Amino acid sequence: MEGFLVALVVSFGVIFVAELGDKSQLMAMTFATRFKPMPVLIGITIATALVHLVSVAIGYGLGATLPTGWISLAAGVAFLGFGAWTLRGDRLTEEERQRAERSGKSAVLAVGAAFFLAELGDKTMLATITLATQYGWFGTWLGSTIGMVAADALAILVGRMLGKRLPERTIKYGAAALFAICGIWLIVDAIGQI
Repeated sequence: MEGFLVALVVSFGVIFVAELGDKSQLMAMTFATRFKPMPVLIGITIATALVHLVSVAIGYGLGATLPTGWISLAAGVAFLGFGAWTLRGDRLTEEERQRAERSGKSAVLAVGAAFFLAELGDKTMLATITLATQYGWFGTWLGSTIGMVAADALAILVGRMLGKRLPERTIKYGAAALFAICGIWLIVDAIGQI
């Protein structure tokens, strides 16, 4: 039990700190301006749990690495596409807007897919792999997942507060810029790894 608690606490702390100011925390803030908080948090939690489960399997069980450079490159290109899509914008009728706010299913899928792609090859994934080589897999997985979700929940709170005070046009341009920044960040990181 002591090894589990050490893995849990160390992983939580390392990943929480690593996530502060990370691109996925900025994504959480952006998504929180467009969707209700609970579907955003559910999407983040599912994606994080899956990515970190893969991470601990690699770190603890296999000792191998993913070709993170190519994954980061693909994710970077996808994020540039997300930014362009955001700028193009979609028009919703009032009825569609109300339905979207009531239904969290599409938000969970959108947020989950974006986070899953963003986290593959990210520093928090690599940190989780490293932690899993030193600590037990379950404590590392649970601690890293909770640490990341806690940091992103903080971003969701900030995003919701900003979203109520900012005009929709500002949010649209800001979200597109954040996606573009994340995309460029991923591509530059990928070029350094390839």
